[in-house]
Amino acid sequence: MPDHFHLLVTPTVALERAVQFIKGGFSYRAKQELGSNAEIWHRGFADHRIRDVEDYDRHVHYIRLNPVKKYLCEKPSEYRYSSAFSGWKLDPIPQGLKPADFSANIGGTAEAVPFQDTRFEVQR
Repeated sequence: MPDHFHLLVTPTVALERAVQFIKGGFSYRAKQELGSNAEIWHRGFADHRIRDVEDYDRHVHYIRLNPVKKYLCEKPSEYRYSSAFSGWKLDPIPQGLKPADFSANIGGTAEAVPFQDTRFEVQR
């Protein structure tokens, strides 16, 4: 995205430290290559812990549709800075996430309803 990015990360260090590495590395390289001393980042970041496979899928879906919603492309696979673009090598889905039907296996009485969120639909 021209003004922000979304990232699913499984850090091997504290999350704050991982974000510091990402921001610092990007800033250093951008300043070298662009010859600019301008501030690139806002302070802080928003985080969300992925709870289960369904939550992971929902976030991947949201991230991939973001450039389509902003009219930067018609399909996620057309946006060259997206993980949906061919040629990007992705890490495997993190192990240890609860399966999507986990709640059905613990004796709950609520019926699972597939996730539907109209915010992801692009109106043209």
